[in-house]
Amino acid sequence: MSRARITLDRDFTIGEVPRRLFGSFVEHMGRCVYTGIYEPGHPEADENGFRQDVLKLVKELGATVIRYPGGNFVSGYNWEDGVGPREGRPRRLDGAWHTLETNAFGLHEFVDWSRQAGTEIMEAINLGTRGVDAAREIVEYANHPGGTYLSDLRAKNGHKDPFNIKLWCLGNEMDGPWQIGHKTADEYGRLAQEAAKAMRFVDPDIELVACGSSSSGMPTFGAWEQTVLTHAYEEVDYVSLHAYYQEHEGDVGSFLASAVDTDYFIESVIATADAVRAKGKHKKTINLSFDEWNVWYQRGLDTEDQPHQVAKAGWREHPRVIEDKYNVTDAVVVGTLLNSLLRHGDRVKIANQAQLVNVIAPILSEENGPAWRQTIFHPFARMAELAKGQILRLSVDSDKYENARFGGTDLVDVSATWNEETGRVALFFANRGLEEAADIEVALRGFDARQVLRAEVLEIPEGGDRFTVNTQGSPDQVGLRPLAGAKASGSELRATLPALSWAVIELEVIKN
Repeated sequence: MSRARITLDRDFTIGEVPRRLFGSFVEHMGRCVYTGIYEPGHPEADENGFRQDVLKLVKELGATVIRYPGGNFVSGYNWEDGVGPREGRPRRLDGAWHTLETNAFGLHEFVDWSRQAGTEIMEAINLGTRGVDAAREIVEYANHPGGTYLSDLRAKNGHKDPFNIKLWCLGNEMDGPWQIGHKTADEYGRLAQEAAKAMRFVDPDIELVACGSSSSGMPTFGAWEQTVLTHAYEEVDYVSLHAYYQEHEGDVGSFLASAVDTDYFIESVIATADAVRAKGKHKKTINLSFDEWNVWYQRGLDTEDQPHQVAKAGWREHPRVIEDKYNVTDAVVVGTLLNSLLRHGDRVKIANQAQLVNVIAPILSEENGPAWRQTIFHPFARMAELAKGQILRLSVDSDKYENARFGGTDLVDVSATWNEETGRVALFFANRGLEEAADIEVALRGFDARQVLRAEVLEIPEGGDRFTVNTQGSPDQVGLRPLAGAKASGSELRATLPALSWAVIELEVIKN
């Protein structure tokens, strides 16, 4: 049996938990919008066509902010196509995903859906095929109270009151050669700077996210951030990061250690942003928006829902695209990625798991059929629910295991929060060990533990293996179950984590 000793102290905190850390992403890609969140005629759809079964799961998931409408899609998108009477909206070819876009769902529909879901909007603008003029015009359309052509057009289209969207992405993955309108760092940096200035002339209270690298493996990583921020530092508030992980050729050890790469990526971007701040003698601090992250099986699969196969099939409306089925191993990795984001919550202020429904998503739905939770739903939902208050700085002494990519890695991964208002400490654990359970001992300095309020675990189900998934016919094969044996008293918590598991333990505490 492996062991881990964790020490936390009420006086050693990282910062307040950013509520935007628990964000998600809706892109016009595959079945995320159409037959995902929007399906007129579905038995569970309301008068707007919004699937209420999906909305119920979105609320349970606890997503706080939703990035929209892309993604690669946005770099060829005209926002004006998605407003006004539906019968007048144009059908377009979407070059990003080789599909037909009907534009039946657009900005107004997304605002209405977000209000039902109780989520903030993070709107992305097209800086691929468009530029400064379109950027300032969509802000005027969305946020200006009235009395101008565009704000009055919004009212004519059904929304007299402004949308008051405060969070905007200045394009998407502009460092990527795959991107429509791909640019060099200098080209993008100048465009982002001027678009930001024009947008703020319309609404000075908006927050802006500049495109960082699409992954830490990009050949331009580091230099891209430095160049872009050298141009746009004073005009933007955040720089973005994107990262996806998968198990390669059976190397499960490296896959389970994916959060080591997330830590490196975050800390490298922080260092670069702070270097630009020092060199430019800027006073403000640029924070990070990790606005695309997840497990995504991009290589090693040749299924019909892969983008290159979708393109071969010709132009279709909302075909199935990358509808990954997530297993127990994937859920444990997602739990560690969430831990990494939370541990860096002093600088990562926004994060969006990509995507929300059907497309590499925690929620799956079927056309005219049911919706259900994938395995990765559960760590996200519990952390979104319980990670509140202050992020605690932890000292972790864990047994390690060797893996090909990262070498010696902690078998136990953990993050924790303390909510002084409720008197609760929440700890989020992952046991990366494939064979052995892990004994956990937590020293609670500055706290007196009264009781264990909740102890739950996601593990390999009886009769299953690490590849077990939830399906339409068996939607609850993998989920959270009671974790037996977790005990806390005085200044100590003890628990045993099953092999390959993710767990949450919530304590009632008082300060001592």
